[in-house]
Amino acid sequence: MPQIGTLYVCATPIGNLGDITLRVLETLKAVDFIAAEDTRHSRKLLDHYHIKTPLLSYHDHNEKSRAEEIVRFLKEGKSGALVSDAGMPGISDPGHILIARCQEEKICVDVLPGANAALTALVLSGMPAENFLFLGFLPSTKTERKKILREMTEIPYTIILYEAPHRIKATLEDILEILGDRQTAVARELTKLHQTVHRGLVNELLQEFRLAPVKGECCIILAPAEKNIDPGDPSLWMEDLRKFEKDGKDRKEAMKMVAKKYGMSKSMIYKAFLDQK
Repeated sequence: MPQIGTLYVCATPIGNLGDITLRVLETLKAVDFIAAEDTRHSRKLLDHYHIKTPLLSYHDHNEKSRAEEIVRFLKEGKSGALVSDAGMPGISDPGHILIARCQEEKICVDVLPGANAALTALVLSGMPAENFLFLGFLPSTKTERKKILREMTEIPYTIILYEAPHRIKATLEDILEILGDRQTAVARELTKLHQTVHRGLVNELLQEFRLAPVKGECCIILAPAEKNIDPGDPSLWMEDLRKFEKDGKDRKEAMKMVAKKYGMSKSMIYKAFLDQK
């Protein structure tokens, strides 16, 4: 009876082809086959590193049937690698079904870490990263998208979303309606030549994207929900004013941000500032 093979789950670059580990490259060369989300896309990566390992397709439309075939190969003693178009298989990409089937069949699964768009965007955004919630892609239909967002209204953590460029405005509109005008970062073209991070309140980003269409897959990073506060407490206004100034904002801009956050006029914020001097 042949020794059972191993499935290696390999992270691949999310843009820059240099963002791949030596361990992944060695594994892709050594295995008997590579299961890829898009064989044409993965062939470019393999050709770049002169890797000749045979490819077979493994995507959303054949995931269940192909998983059984791969399990059979592994039971025959072959070893295989699982890759997605970018990042870690199983994270908003095919992979979960195959990994679960391997575990059911007592087949060894090893995960080789590497590039990940969500974590890259989170760190790049400057948002709090101690606690965060990853939602992946929201549903494409407005009703289902809003349903999930309503469940997030009181979440006190940074929220990470993936979104396609043609849906970014619709998603931000729903976020503004349901989660409010909170601080947001939209990262796109991560690790590529034109990597860009757009920062601001949701409404500000919406205005920007209405003027200039977005290109490239996007990561949306939402600031944690604000704790319930009393907008009439001037000490809270001053606390935020000092925080915004510490972050590099001049006093005029900081007062504008405080006024917008609490729904107050700038003159009221300025008066409170004078009263506490």
